[in-house]
Amino acid sequence: MTDNPEIGKTLATCGYTTNYHDEGQGEAVLLLHGSGAGVSAWANWRGLIPGLSERYRVVAPDLVGFGYTSVADDYEFKFMDSWIDQQLAVMDGLGIEKAHIVGNSFGGAVALWMAWRAPERTGRLVLMGAGGVPIVVGPELAALWGYKPSPEAMRNAMSVMAYNQALITDELVEMRYRATMRPGAQEVFERVFPLPHQRWLDAEALPIHGLQAIENEVLLIHGREDRVVPPEASLTMHQLLKNSQLHSIGKCGHWTMVEHAVRFRQLVENFLDEASA
Repeated sequence: MTDNPEIGKTLATCGYTTNYHDEGQGEAVLLLHGSGAGVSAWANWRGLIPGLSERYRVVAPDLVGFGYTSVADDYEFKFMDSWIDQQLAVMDGLGIEKAHIVGNSFGGAVALWMAWRAPERTGRLVLMGAGGVPIVVGPELAALWGYKPSPEAMRNAMSVMAYNQALITDELVEMRYRATMRPGAQEVFERVFPLPHQRWLDAEALPIHGLQAIENEVLLIHGREDRVVPPEASLTMHQLLKNSQLHSIGKCGHWTMVEHAVRFRQLVENFLDEASA
């Protein structure tokens, strides 16, 4: 047993072991986190899992390359196949035929690719500050993907995520910094996004015909002051996705689920509840 809340259950997937959290009963909702240094499913979703799991079966895996999901030294990351294959393997291993998906940033891009590649396995999508259309790597994203472990670098990386800088506490910085200091963690992280970073951001983008082919109901949520993924990205997706709605939140950066937790949970629940109404 461990007292680390980031460590949940384990499941064999695609030749490695996925760390995941599984709470609640009912329709399945898959929570996919972003790609910041020191991230994990629990770090991203700890504020949402308790409430959402009162209505749904909530499954939150550590994406391969992040958190406590383990990979071999010779594992080759393949954009976007590695993450699509992992989520389908998680669903298969847990007996989940179809799931709604809530995706944050990079996790939002994974959700879109899953909806395009495996529409029969995906329900409604909630995308927050998501990748999925062509954008340029700015200095803020470069700071996240180019992170080298130190408390100062972690504070800088965290500071670009939030509009409300009071959220960047010493405790948060220390937690995320410690996560990057686990043996092998930084080495794996650097293997996911080696320079030049732009090629990986380009690889996240779906072709226009792919976005236009997605039939899923999609809720796009974006912080108006997001400095990592420009709000215009969600507007572009909204124009291309057939069945989408866009919710912009003022005084909010890249962390909508943290900076506006109550509002975010209500938006997600209302949107998902419509599917069974």
